[in-house]
Amino acid sequence: MHEHRTERARVSGLGSARSGTGHFWEQRISAIALAFLAPFFVYSFAHALGSDYATVRAIYSQPFNAIVALGFVLVACLHLVQGLAVIIEDYVHGRAGIVWLIAMRLLVGFVALTGAFAILKIAFSA
Repeated sequence: MHEHRTERARVSGLGSARSGTGHFWEQRISAIALAFLAPFFVYSFAHALGSDYATVRAIYSQPFNAIVALGFVLVACLHLVQGLAVIIEDYVHGRAGIVWLIAMRLLVGFVALTGAFAILKIAFSA
């Protein structure tokens, strides 16, 4: 059955999967969040780099530093998943693409959980 719509109505969707715009905005918002978090994270990390455990614990026991580090790690992993998913969806097709997407999400999820655990363990150790 033919739809009776104008040319503009036919092309003004969100793409073939109707989800392209959502992915675009999610990635841009996570990039903006990283742009704000990165300087604070780098500053506190630079002070902790090369220090002994007691100094690192003192730096990350401060709530601001721990929250920034946790936010940076989690948002960076989210941004990584978004970017890699676009690459995999564009270049790997069929069943292999699904396998790669699942493997990538599991691996990055493991990295995010490990990073969050490490930050929280340092922040709350006394």
